[in-house]
Amino acid sequence: MAVPGGSSALTVTVTYGNEKHSLQVASQEENSQPTVRDMAVLIEQVTGVPVSFQKLIYKGKSLKEMDQPLSTFGVKNGCKVMLIGKRKSPDEEAELKKLKDLETSVEQVAKKIEEINKELGGIQKTLPENFSDCKQKKKGLVKKVQAFLAQCDTVEGSIGQEMDKLQSKNMALAE
Repeated sequence: MAVPGGSSALTVTVTYGNEKHSLQVASQEENSQPTVRDMAVLIEQVTGVPVSFQKLIYKGKSLKEMDQPLSTFGVKNGCKVMLIGKRKSPDEEAELKKLKDLETSVEQVAKKIEEINKELGGIQKTLPENFSDCKQKKKGLVKKVQAFLAQCDTVEGSIGQEMDKLQSKNMALAE
């Protein structure tokens, strides 16, 4: 079956548990045959199983070489491919949300530090005649910087913990 751009597409049936999906797999690159990766990306969109969690089987053989054309494995129009894999778990989704929240928090802290740097630069440019007033402003800013650095350390520790949890879950899922 021809597809605009001159590349060919394959119609395959993917079975996943009790589900069956008829997919039109086309190459993402112009004038080339569809690859295992092209099919895996399409399968992820349809089933929700991430490419990294997919095991694709055709005629008893695992399709592991993602950059190989499907024709290399004898996959033709109308063929059936079996998918084994798990969708992302709700726990993993919750952990990913926590990481996104931590990332947002880090960005906010970075903006505050940038504001403090600007304020410090302003103080250096316009030293008041009353030097003791300058010292007090400097002490106040130093305390703010120290508080933000402590907050950064807390956020960094949280990110490390969340990354460890995700790595443990990914390793458990991979097994």
